[in-house]
Amino acid sequence: MIMTPTTSSLPLLGWREWVSLPALNIDQIKAKVDTGARSSALHAFAIEPYRKGGQRWVMFAIHPIQKQSDRSIECHAPIKDRRMVTDSGGHKQRRYVIETELVLGQSIITAEMTLTNRDSMLFRMLIGRTTMINRFIIDPGASYLQGKPAILSATTRPETL
Repeated sequence: MIMTPTTSSLPLLGWREWVSLPALNIDQIKAKVDTGARSSALHAFAIEPYRKGGQRWVMFAIHPIQKQSDRSIECHAPIKDRRMVTDSGGHKQRRYVIETELVLGQSIITAEMTLTNRDSMLFRMLIGRTTMINRFIIDPGASYLQGKPAILSATTRPETL
């Protein structure tokens, strides 16, 4: 990539990073930065759609720690869409899509995420290219360049933003 003034001012990400999803009460989760994936994906199980105030919502649980299923967090989010997604193995699956804020270093991004069971995968979350486009530069040889996010609640924000 040729560095220009625009691209050189973008934050640098490694191939894996720590992320916080404050609206879902997920303080810290490891995510794989995957430029080969179009959309971002979040591990979810026990997915149950419901109605709240006339709007479609989804309840799901997540195991936030890699290789561990003893801790789970119950999450609730409005449903943005439901779409067919093709995974890296070519398998198609109809997934719920939510939109939520994710904190990555000093960046707060509103991102779409599909919900799918990733228990058998190394990372509980993938950050796809539509979330990263025009926001970051990726260094595939580095890891955790943005550090661990501060523990946030749904109402707090980093002071530096």
